[in-house]
Amino acid sequence: MEISINTPALLFPAITFLMLVYGNRFLALANLVRSLHERYNKNKDDRKSIVKQIKNLRTRLTIIKFMQFLSVCSFLLCMICMYQIFVGHHHTAHWLFATSLFFIMLSMVLSILEIQISTIALEHELSDMEELENSNVVVDYFKTTFDKEG
Repeated sequence: MEISINTPALLFPAITFLMLVYGNRFLALANLVRSLHERYNKNKDDRKSIVKQIKNLRTRLTIIKFMQFLSVCSFLLCMICMYQIFVGHHHTAHWLFATSLFFIMLSMVLSILEIQISTIALEHELSDMEELENSNVVVDYFKTTFDKEG
């Protein structure tokens, strides 16, 4: 089965969109690191908490770096695949396209991992507030409803 030059071209919008999303995540985390660094220098009492947050952010930034790297590799492989199709090397094009798909899938798996780490970090932040520790939107709604009725 031969692939046409349009097949790898279909991935271009998806890959560029992912690269944009990953870039925005990176910039948001970079700004957060800068603000935490400023808080670290100003606030001597809260340094332990800030250091934990910065370690978490460092891990997330590393993951995002790999996500971006894999996306760029996928994009480049799609372009090389298109050239291979153009010159008639369809067997090579198949392998390049498959590798490109594999790289973009790895990038998305890393994205899921980064989201999980981000969620855990937010849970730690929220746990500082005792009244929110066991909070749940659904449970809170039913408590309020039953409290009004009862």
